[in-house]
Amino acid sequence: MLQVIATIKPFRARAVLAALEEHEILGGTVREVMGYGRQKNRLRRYLGSEYSASYLPKVEVAVYVREEVAPQVIRAIVTAARTGRMGDGKIIVVPCLDEFAAW
Repeated sequence: MLQVIATIKPFRARAVLAALEEHEILGGTVREVMGYGRQKNRLRRYLGSEYSASYLPKVEVAVYVREEVAPQVIRAIVTAARTGRMGDGKIIVVPCLDEFAAW
């Protein structure tokens, strides 16, 4: 079993979740996170003052899948999340020990 963790842009979250519905997912979570990558140190204005927006809002989707399904799930996430611009996100794949998972 593998855990696939995708950190994506918030406005692409619904598309990614819809794409994942077509695959066999054993379980998962979705949460709002703040991310830092190549999009760093942008100055923003709020009520006339500037502040640094080093961490940008992202959505983290973590799903548990069987190893044989993982390539299709990763491909679905990449296809649904990609905008072609910097900051599309990251995907991390973590192996899980089946004997500790209670499904």
